[in-house]
Amino acid sequence: MSGRGYPPEQPIVPLAGPLDVVVTVPGSKSITNRALLVAALAEGTSVLDGVLDADDTAAMIDCLRRLGVAVSLDVEAERATVEGVGGRWPVPVAALDARQSGTTARFLPPALALGDGRYTLDGSAQLRGRPFGPLVTAMRALGVEVDSATEDRLPLVVQGGGRARWAAEVAISGDVSSQFLSGLMMAAPLAPRGLRIGLTTPLVSVPYVTMTAQVMTAFGAAATVDGGSVDGGSVTVPPGTYGARRHRIEGDASAASYFFAAAAICGGRVRVNGLGADSCQGDAAFVDVLAAMGCTVRRGEDWTEVTGPGEGGLRGVSVDLADLSDTAPTLAAVAPFASGPTTMTGIGFIRRKESDRIGAVVRELRRLGIEAHEQPDGMVVHPASDTAGGATVQTYDDHRLAMGFALVGLRVPGVVIADPGCVAKTFPRFWDVFGSLRTG
Repeated sequence: MSGRGYPPEQPIVPLAGPLDVVVTVPGSKSITNRALLVAALAEGTSVLDGVLDADDTAAMIDCLRRLGVAVSLDVEAERATVEGVGGRWPVPVAALDARQSGTTARFLPPALALGDGRYTLDGSAQLRGRPFGPLVTAMRALGVEVDSATEDRLPLVVQGGGRARWAAEVAISGDVSSQFLSGLMMAAPLAPRGLRIGLTTPLVSVPYVTMTAQVMTAFGAAATVDGGSVDGGSVTVPPGTYGARRHRIEGDASAASYFFAAAAICGGRVRVNGLGADSCQGDAAFVDVLAAMGCTVRRGEDWTEVTGPGEGGLRGVSVDLADLSDTAPTLAAVAPFASGPTTMTGIGFIRRKESDRIGAVVRELRRLGIEAHEQPDGMVVHPASDTAGGATVQTYDDHRLAMGFALVGLRVPGVVIADPGCVAKTFPRFWDVFGSLRTG
C-alpha cells in the first residue's frame, strides 16, 4: 500500500482571502479496520467499498494475510475483497506485525484466540510502549492463554484452540481505550455462548463502541450497548455468525476535521463530500464545536459544509471532547484565532496516543508563541492571532499533530512541519488535499 517518500520538512504558506473549496477525504480508518476484521471472520466473500489506503489499514491487511485470509485490494477503486474464513484461521502459527496501528493491535487478540493456532503479535517501539493490560486481563478471565514478557505490553503470544471453554461473561475497564472493548465485541459472536462484557470504569470514546456495533450488525451479528458511558454499563453479544456482505465505508470524519477547521481559521466555505448527516463517527460532531465558535454548518445526505465567520468572528469555547478526542489537536489549532480562551476537557487518556497529545500540543503551541496550559484532563489555549510567530513544529511521529499544526500556518507565516511523512499512518495524500485549499 502506501509508502512515505515525503520531504523531511513541510513549509506552510499562509492563505490570503476566504476559501471556497470542495474536498473528498479518504475512507474512515476506524470503519475500514473494523470491516476488514469482521469480513475476515465472516463466511463467504465480502466486498468493501471506500477502503482507506494508509499505513494503519495496510497493517491490518498484512496481518490477515499472514493468518491465511485472502485479501485483494484495488487502490484506484478504493475497494477490498475479503475471503472470509468463519473464524478459523488457515495458518496455525504466525508472527504478526501491527506496525503503529493501535486498532490492529487491539482488535486482533480476541479474534486470534478463536483459531486453533499460536500467534505472536508485535508492533513498533511506539506501540510497544502503549498499555494492553485491560485486554490481556479480560482475555485471561475468559480462559484464553495470553503470554507477555513485558508487563502485558506487546509482544503478546495468543494461544487459540479453547473457544469452547470461553466464559460467557467478562469484565473490563473502559477508561484506557474503547478499542479493547471493540476487539472483544467483534470476536464475541463466534464464542459458543456469546459474551456479556461488563464495564468496571466509565468508557472513553463511546461513539467508537457504537460504530463497532453498527459494523457487526451490517454483517449479520448483534450487539447491545447498555449504558456504556457510565460505570456499570455493559455490552451483550449473543452467539451467531457473520455473513459476507458488500459494505460501503464513509469518509473519515477525523480527516475531514482539518478542512472544516481551515474554513473556521481562514473564513469562507469548505464542503467535504462523502460525510453526511447520518455519520456514525463521533468526530463528525467536530462541526458542532465549530458552530459554537461562530461558524455556519450545513449537512446533506452525503456532504457536510462549514463556513467560517471571517476575521474576528470566532469565539472561544469550553468543550468536553471525550467522544471526539482525535480532534483535540485540530481544535488546538483553531483556538488561537478565537477572541477568547478555549478549554478542552475529558481527554486525559489522549496522553497515551501516538504521542502525549496534551503535553506535546501545548509544547508546540508555545514554540509558536501561543499561550497554552496543560490540565489533568485537557488543555487551555489562549488567543494569539496577533502574537504567534513562525517556527519548526515537532510532530513526535504523530500524524494528528502534523495535520493539526499545518492549520496554524494558514494564518501565521513561517510555520514548518517536521517529519510530514507521518501523515501516511491514516492520510497519505493529506498534503495534496491540503494544497487544494489554495487551488480550489
